[in-house]
Amino acid sequence: MAEKEKLGSMKRFGTRYGPRNKKKVAAIEQLHRGRHKCPFCNYVKVTRLSKGIWQCEKCNAKFTGKAYTYTSPKKVIEELMEEKAKSEPDEEVA
Repeated sequence: MAEKEKLGSMKRFGTRYGPRNKKKVAAIEQLHRGRHKCPFCNYVKVTRLSKGIWQCEKCNAKFTGKAYTYTSPKKVIEELMEEKAKSEPDEEVA
C-alpha cells in the first residue's frame, strides 16, 4: 500500500486548484507561520502584526519586511555568508 503524502494546510482546498498551486500555497504558509528571529536582539519571538509589519515580543522592536517573512531569502543567504567569513581565519597572501 502506498504511503499517503502529508497534506498539512493544503487539505482544506480538497480537489480544487490542482496539486502544484496547493503545494505553493502550503510552502508559503509554512514559511509564514514558522518561527522568526529578531534582527535586533536575535531572540526567536517575532510575530506579524499586519501585512509587512513585524514586532519582536522581547525587545518590542517594530520593523517592516515582506508580507509573509520579514527578510528575503537573498538577505538570509548574505547574512550566513558574512557569519561564515567572520568565523574563518584570514589567510595571508604570500
